[in-house]
Amino acid sequence: MLKKYRPVIGLEVHVELGTRTKMFCSCSANHFLAEPNTNVCPICMGLPGAMPYANKKGIMATIKAGLAFGCEINSFSKFDRKHYYYPDLPKGYQISQYELPICKNGYFDLKESDSKSKKIRIRRIHLEEDTGKLVHRTLEGRKVSLIDYNRSGVPLLEMVTEPDFESANEVDLFLREVQLAVRYLDISGANMEQGSMRLEANVSLCKEEDVFDLKKGIYPDYKVELKNINSFRFLKKALEFEFERQAEILSRNEKVVQETRGFDEVKAVTFSQRVKEEAQDYRYFPEPDIPLLTITVDIVEQVQKSLPELPSQRRERLMKDYFLSSNYTELLVSDLKRAEYFEQAVILAKEKDIEINKVVGAMINQNLDIKFSEPAGLIKYLLEIKNKAFVSADEVVASIDVVIHENQQAVLDYQSGKEQILGFLIGQVQRKLKGKGEASLVSEKIKEKLKS
Repeated sequence: MLKKYRPVIGLEVHVELGTRTKMFCSCSANHFLAEPNTNVCPICMGLPGAMPYANKKGIMATIKAGLAFGCEINSFSKFDRKHYYYPDLPKGYQISQYELPICKNGYFDLKESDSKSKKIRIRRIHLEEDTGKLVHRTLEGRKVSLIDYNRSGVPLLEMVTEPDFESANEVDLFLREVQLAVRYLDISGANMEQGSMRLEANVSLCKEEDVFDLKKGIYPDYKVELKNINSFRFLKKALEFEFERQAEILSRNEKVVQETRGFDEVKAVTFSQRVKEEAQDYRYFPEPDIPLLTITVDIVEQVQKSLPELPSQRRERLMKDYFLSSNYTELLVSDLKRAEYFEQAVILAKEKDIEINKVVGAMINQNLDIKFSEPAGLIKYLLEIKNKAFVSADEVVASIDVVIHENQQAVLDYQSGKEQILGFLIGQVQRKLKGKGEASLVSEKIKEKLKS
């Protein structure tokens, strides 16, 4: 049924910025695991007469993200009040940005394979304050909702894309790139499990014959919002379910209701939450207590110069400079600390005339960067192996086979529970190898053989 239709997907990505204080007051922004309602003040609680003031570091971090995603930076930007009622919003409005966001008209080249890429347009990246958090509990047999305002006022970056995605796989790939990018930029940990990165998707379907309209900016006359998804895997499942649900409705010549839906993680289905609001429903108007932001060319140039190497740039460089495979490169780049560890190890390896493939093999295949917390430790280990000229794994296995054949009783004793026999067998293998067997490899391989 879905073959008749093509998905049209736009994303809204929320990322909590890693500032020390909140966006419009001096309260600590570190709300994770803090005692409920301890990091609050009259400003973030919305008490009458409390005057907000903008956090410069939050603004600079947003500019940084905008430049990393190819955005134009507005010379003038302002904050607006977004009105709606919900218990986790103490003021009755959220300080956000509507007409003049900090960043607009960006793009990201989504590389789907070595030979295929797709340009994803970024409509805007703006800055707002986060809401409080509802905690649902059962107290004395009654279901209640408790409110923790520690998160209220934490700076929140929101990235809004154009509806350029056509599959759940594209969405998944893009979101992982966004998470990686903000970590490289050092503006957020973007930890899904802590709620510092949250996902929303707007989903529609169009008929295959109407695809040409998408290129002209003509989209379906409805969209369904999937809101507050907290993992890439769950968003992928929610999208796949929603494709099928909407396709079934459209195949009956019925109209899909424009609404906001949640995702039931246990049943793997979406469910209706409320009719989707339009912009006018929020009654936006300029925030009167915060002046217009002026972002000069000098500020933009200063931030541009501070940009680190981004994931896509590091991928390209590692493959070019070190002739790494795409798989090895991805495993390194996907973990910033591991990538930096590798490059430090390579510098030391060159000094000791150790091949780069030995370094990356030790890290990726044996996870020795976990065993050796410092690159110097790994290089020292690799140098010892080089100097001792340890025999290959195949030679180790061959010697183990001989020792097992020659010591059948010892093998039976070990398999019956006498684990101290293992040391004797390892010693026999090392004797065969004249001490040139790498200790951990000999131990690992002989245990595998004795289990089989």
